[in-house]
Amino acid sequence: MSKNKIENLERRTFTCNIESREEGDESRKVIGYASVFNSLSENLGGFREKIDRNAFDGVLEDDVRALINHDANYVLGRSTAGTLSLSVDDDGLKYEFDVPETSFGNDLLVSLKRGDINQSSFGFIVEEDSWDKDKDGNVIRTIEKVSRLLDVSPVTYPAYPETSVGKRNFLNYKTELEKIENEKQEKDLVRRSLLETKLKLIKIKK
Repeated sequence: MSKNKIENLERRTFTCNIESREEGDESRKVIGYASVFNSLSENLGGFREKIDRNAFDGVLEDDVRALINHDANYVLGRSTAGTLSLSVDDDGLKYEFDVPETSFGNDLLVSLKRGDINQSSFGFIVEEDSWDKDKDGNVIRTIEKVSRLLDVSPVTYPAYPETSVGKRNFLNYKTELEKIENEKQEKDLVRRSLLETKLKLIKIKK
């Protein structure tokens, strides 16, 4: 396994909720939401997803990086270095950092001010999730607990890269539903068979 490959890594992207603030000529502060609570994602390949309000409990002290497009070559800040601030409020997972005076940092500020980049994303590993269906029969995955928060990133595209873990869990969920349905059908067959046998015995007695 490549040292850059993290097992069970997932990423999610959220539209808007990112801005740059100018508080004098020297300010280079960027504020955004890497995750929004209880808001359904786009279709992730057979299911939609939402983040529970308590999903990030206990992980805000992780060694988290702020990156551009999840690219480790473009580090904007780091929580353990005090250059990235993370917090949770009623809306979601909030991040703040001062853009470094680097070429890619300057490019990011220009893109933010022009509105070319207006989305945020976060990289994470799930510890607990649950699966259910809404009233319309759509499968909903709820991420209840994140075991590790890896990065927050301003991103270019509203894509959902590396969702293989979620898709695998979705297939497991479908398999479990099919198993339950099969067991139910088998029980129905047994009940019908017993009923038919009982009816035959009644006829014989008559």
